[in-house]
Amino acid sequence: MQNITIDSKEGATIKRELDNKNDTYSERLKRYLGMPDLSRTLGSPIKEIVDRILANQYFKDLDIIQIPEIVPADISFDLFDFPMDHPARSKSDTYYLDDKNILRTHTTVMWYYYLDNEEVKKRIAKNKPVGCFSFGKVYRKDEVDRKHMNVFHQIDGWYLAPKSLKTIGRQDLEEALGNIAKAVFGPSVKYRLNKDTFPYTDPSLEMEVDINGNWVEVVGCGVVKGSVLEKLGVDSSNYTGWAFGFGLERLAIVSMDLPDIRLLWSENERVKKQLKLGQKFVEVSKYPPIVRDISFVVKNDFIPNDYFDFVRETAPGLVEEVELLDKYENAEKFGEGKISYAFRITYRSLERTLTSAEIDKIHKNIEDITTKVFGGMIR
Repeated sequence: MQNITIDSKEGATIKRELDNKNDTYSERLKRYLGMPDLSRTLGSPIKEIVDRILANQYFKDLDIIQIPEIVPADISFDLFDFPMDHPARSKSDTYYLDDKNILRTHTTVMWYYYLDNEEVKKRIAKNKPVGCFSFGKVYRKDEVDRKHMNVFHQIDGWYLAPKSLKTIGRQDLEEALGNIAKAVFGPSVKYRLNKDTFPYTDPSLEMEVDINGNWVEVVGCGVVKGSVLEKLGVDSSNYTGWAFGFGLERLAIVSMDLPDIRLLWSENERVKKQLKLGQKFVEVSKYPPIVRDISFVVKNDFIPNDYFDFVRETAPGLVEEVELLDKYENAEKFGEGKISYAFRITYRSLERTLTSAEIDKIHKNIEDITTKVFGGMIR
């Protein structure tokens, strides 16, 4: 097992330029980049999941690669067979730093960086198997609720072997997924595999595990497409491989029956000491929510994910959920090309009791943003 760290000169330059900007969008990106990587934070259950997988003997020969958080969009999407109209390419789903570079949306992008490593190239030239893990923060615009955040963690792993050694197939996928399930949930875990579809693997499977009688999807896996291998400079007539990737928060939440994803980032010692895999979380103190509704009319090109970002950033750490209550068009009432939205915003702190006066001020700021940034007409 080899540890590889990839430095990106272009990414470092973009990061320095970002640090010198102070517009709202840039400040937001700086805050996201500055959040700790829980997959490398001692005591975090996110790191504990990673450690359990890395310690599994089935994966003992795989390298570990740490890749940049700012990556070119073409490497992230084009090389992995994402269709041109795939939602992930849009600015409504992905954080762009400029026209060509993004905050990474998946750790699968490590395939490119790994195969560009000189030592790995030498191994492939000698017709040897190669493989690695990559894990860390990823960034995607998302809905706001207790199970989702726009900054979260993933782990990806893959293994390539020359056909003279073996041809990777479904049995290899099943073995890899089974070992992941046992590593994270223990040897007695019950799991099942179902067919799935991913842009860069075929055939593909997803795995569900039995948690207290409920089947929960936790990881996707597949045989790497020959077309993707060719784009990455690997001879697909000679090499085959498996790959998997999944979000780490989902497993942590399921394992601990965690009521709110924000707890994973808490600095409250009473919370932190409870964050142990397999240990049911008992709320130390559930502070009361404050609910406010907002209704407005906007142009029908309105993008909810962009709006969620603004709501989240107007009250960092205080927005538990943004729920869509109503959405409809009425040309006679609102005019052509206009649409009405109604959202319910639930405010709740994990650390203290919020006051109505405090939330009224925050909610007024959100109304102002709705009008000034999104051109909305408050109803």
